[in-house]
Amino acid sequence: MMLLFSFILSGVLWFAAIPGVSHWFAGPVPDHLGVTNQQLAPCPASPNCVTSQGPPEDKDHYIAPLTYTKDRQTTQAQMIKILGVVPRTIIVEQNDDYIHAESTSRLMGFVDDLEFYFPPDRSVIEWRSAARLGESDLGVNRRRLEQIRLAFTDLNG
Repeated sequence: MMLLFSFILSGVLWFAAIPGVSHWFAGPVPDHLGVTNQQLAPCPASPNCVTSQGPPEDKDHYIAPLTYTKDRQTTQAQMIKILGVVPRTIIVEQNDDYIHAESTSRLMGFVDDLEFYFPPDRSVIEWRSAARLGESDLGVNRRRLEQIRLAFTDLNG
């Protein structure tokens, strides 16, 4: 059984390494991204998404927002700097109060969408991270945002 699993896994890795194939696992860009009425999209029922704008009782999907003490422009610039060192992550959209980035997994090329919303009336960053495809992300989106939280905290003392 273990040999069969190893063969299947190595076959998948080999398949994903073929040039031009990894984009098959990227998935389409969701049409619900962005801020609507000062809200990021809610998470689906699947456990491959976390957001700070959901109910805190929803332990599978809720993650606390980031708070900051500097002005919004400086804070946004710091977040852009942090995202610049997150592996395989690119910023695809940014404006005065919003950043959308994409993180791509190393082996299969799965894409997760990261969103950061800077509400004009509060010193918090509301954020959301979700896998485009699949049911489970094995906690990757939560871990990524918590690593970003640590980097942000380090920059802000």
